[in-house]
Amino acid sequence: RPGLVKAGCSLADSCDAKSFKKFRELHKDCVSITYINSSAEVKAYSDIICTSSSAEKIIRQIPEDKQILFAPDKFLGGFLEKKTNRKMILWPGTCMVHESFSERELIDMMVRHDKAYVLAHPECPDNLLRHSHFIGSTTQLLKFSAERPNSEFIILTEEGIIHQMKKLSPGSTFYVVNTLDGGCASCNKCPHMR
Repeated sequence: RPGLVKAGCSLADSCDAKSFKKFRELHKDCVSITYINSSAEVKAYSDIICTSSSAEKIIRQIPEDKQILFAPDKFLGGFLEKKTNRKMILWPGTCMVHESFSERELIDMMVRHDKAYVLAHPECPDNLLRHSHFIGSTTQLLKFSAERPNSEFIILTEEGIIHQMKKLSPGSTFYVVNTLDGGCASCNKCPHMR
């Protein structure tokens, strides 16, 4: 309809259907696992759709002799490769929010808040994940923080999660990490989720 704003997602936009179809054709014998944050067209070329909480279980169920393609998030794919000890062919996509966090800012924040747990979504780059006390899906991050009332948390994911965390753990304190360019922590808001 005229006047409607087209919603988008930087991760989904990093994997267009035409290119993904060609990618699949190059790797016909592979099983394709596609993260839910993808377009319907890309999902149509995929064998299996996963979430960040279901991906590990799905990968472990695929026979070892089958090569896996994972799309579109290369950081989530890399995290899953380590977790499952399974080499995969990764699509080179990323989420603009998760790749924008600054490791230097994270370390500075960890020094200032040395009792804080660092919670990260697996869409973050490995240089951030290695500092994390817990890595998990949005639901898993919410659960982790709710089970530790009156604690401090440094959050490495889209800052919209903090509202839910505060509802589940009102006595806790939550911090967001600045971006790579030294920008503000509020720059960690995904414009596509608003």
